[in-house]
Amino acid sequence: MAKREILHIPDSRLREVCAPVEKVDDEVRAILDDMLETMYDAPGIGLAGCQVGVMRRLVVIDVAGREDEEPSPIYLVNPRLTVVSDELSVHQEGCLSIPEYYEDVERPARCTVEFLDRDGKPQVMECEGILATCVQHELDHLDGRLFIDHLSRLKRDRVMKKFSKIDRRKTETVG
Repeated sequence: MAKREILHIPDSRLREVCAPVEKVDDEVRAILDDMLETMYDAPGIGLAGCQVGVMRRLVVIDVAGREDEEPSPIYLVNPRLTVVSDELSVHQEGCLSIPEYYEDVERPARCTVEFLDRDGKPQVMECEGILATCVQHELDHLDGRLFIDHLSRLKRDRVMKKFSKIDRRKTETVG
């Protein structure tokens, strides 16, 4: 396992739609393991492939390790939402690709996701609470959306401007 670099906005890869995984094999499992190690190290509770420059429909999640619980990683390959509730809930969201920025986001309170597991077996998972929010957040990444896209245009533009300025400073320092 190896930690990977997490991409930050305004990196254009975060706005790309990820390609489906053709087959779950050792290469895909190695990427999932790297993603999990990267997520734990960050620390975070979810990470999509595009966030580490892997433009494939891969997600790792672990909401259990938040409060001294035993880690309980979930690997999602080619995930897709099949059901979302009409009932909504609000959770404060952050993103490893938008460091140290948090906002309340309203999303469906429950969802059902179909995916292939780490062994390539089809799975269906019913989600609620923080898990539902995390699944929806990560699946947004696979379609080139960020949690800030759920905010007002004013808030979204302020965040993008701030991170574009940080990115320019990094480029000027390196160049």
